[in-house]
Amino acid sequence: MQFDGQYVTITRKGFLARSIVGKGEKRLHISQIASIQWKPAGAIVEGFIQFGLPGGVERRSKAGAQTQSARGDENSVLFTRKQMPAFEAVRKALDAAIAEHHAPQQSTAAQSSFVADELTKLGQLVQQGILTQAEFEQQKARLLGHH
Repeated sequence: MQFDGQYVTITRKGFLARSIVGKGEKRLHISQIASIQWKPAGAIVEGFIQFGLPGGVERRSKAGAQTQSARGDENSVLFTRKQMPAFEAVRKALDAAIAEHHAPQQSTAAQSSFVADELTKLGQLVQQGILTQAEFEQQKARLLGHH
């Protein structure tokens, strides 16, 4: 599973994937994702991340059978305890991107006021010796959209 800021790509390969949903890739744009269900992996049970789509019928399952049903759901990805931190990072990035995508766009005036406030705060941190000048320049470039 990968997330590039806009699309989640679920890639299925190997015997298990083929036997369940079919091989290949499924791409979901963040605008298509209505919800994210998360179940952490346990010592012996795999965890999963499941994407809910508007109008989609995710497999609802009784407690205890969740991981088993996620295994057969094309919008779910299972992971082991060892893989969990990587999946957790993707989930956080997705949550932020989805929230931003669905948030009403701020007016440019509000946006520039926000940037000015942030720059002022960063300037104060430099004066207090908390940020170096280089760190300030880096954050300033980020705020102004110059990566």
